[in-house]
Amino acid sequence: MNMKIIKIEKRLCTCCMEEHEVKTVLVREQSTFKQVKVDYDAFYFYCDSAEELYMNEQLMQENDIRLKDAYRKAEGLLTSAEIIGIRAKYGISQSDLCALLGWGAKTITRYESHQVQDKAHDTILKKISHDPEWFLSLLNDARKNFSAESYQKYMNAATSLYEEDHDSYLRKAIEASYARFHGNQLFHGNTALSLDKVVDVIRYFASSAQVSNLYKVKLMKLMWYADALSYKNRGFAITGLVYQALPMGAVPVGHNSIIDLKDVPCEEVDLGETNAYYFSLHEKEGAFPALSDADKEILDAVIEKLGKMSKNEIISFMHKEKAYTKTAPRDVISFNYAESLQI
Repeated sequence: MNMKIIKIEKRLCTCCMEEHEVKTVLVREQSTFKQVKVDYDAFYFYCDSAEELYMNEQLMQENDIRLKDAYRKAEGLLTSAEIIGIRAKYGISQSDLCALLGWGAKTITRYESHQVQDKAHDTILKKISHDPEWFLSLLNDARKNFSAESYQKYMNAATSLYEEDHDSYLRKAIEASYARFHGNQLFHGNTALSLDKVVDVIRYFASSAQVSNLYKVKLMKLMWYADALSYKNRGFAITGLVYQALPMGAVPVGHNSIIDLKDVPCEEVDLGETNAYYFSLHEKEGAFPALSDADKEILDAVIEKLGKMSKNEIISFMHKEKAYTKTAPRDVISFNYAESLQI
């Protein structure tokens, strides 16, 4: 028999009823469950005196789960550990997850211990795992089933997961829109797109007391000046953003998605006939791990020159740049023009 020794400890051997060193061993076994033949690892105690394998109740339960998990994997179902992991993501108890889904109170307990879930329930659990927005919808519908404290706890966990998923989707979408620019360094400033740097550049500007009235139009110009000045001084931009010449000046490709990225301190402000996007960050909240000291020096130079300008002043200033006057409307602005930058 092939077996791997996991540990050896002195204990009462319930096989021979003597106290001696007992081995815990792993044995690769094959069994049939629901007409499906599966291989799995089983754990036993081994008595050298009797030369026999045996189990206590705990090992019997654990080996039963291993057998059923092997079946689950063969059938494409969630394992017991994966079901436990779903609950852990949301910090939700077994009984409360049942209440959320409208299942019997002990259903999840059984799935995590000894019973294999059916495919319909498995599909629902997978959707819960991958779709925190749906979890939030179910939570709202079942709110009366939870205490206020539990409801808020689950709401916070699901909201955090939703924001992470949303941010991941946004990042992939932005990165996909930049794929066509990879081969042209004069479009992206000889720098690969770094959305972490993009976020930190926005946060840096938003945290500065020397930047007044930071709305979206002004922010976009500050970002272009920062990348252009970096390219002029160092031969490469900070963020890797690609900028187009729009009516009010330089604007990065994907700007609407960029301001929705996680940790961008953007507030939508109602101005009556229209809405505006305002950026502000308390200095004590300022942390910019993606930025080097040299990056910050570039940003500080831009802030010193342009930080107090109004929206109209910075638009007028931008419109005098060779980079803007020599670029056709809506075309990409080449970083070649950084050499003639006004700052």
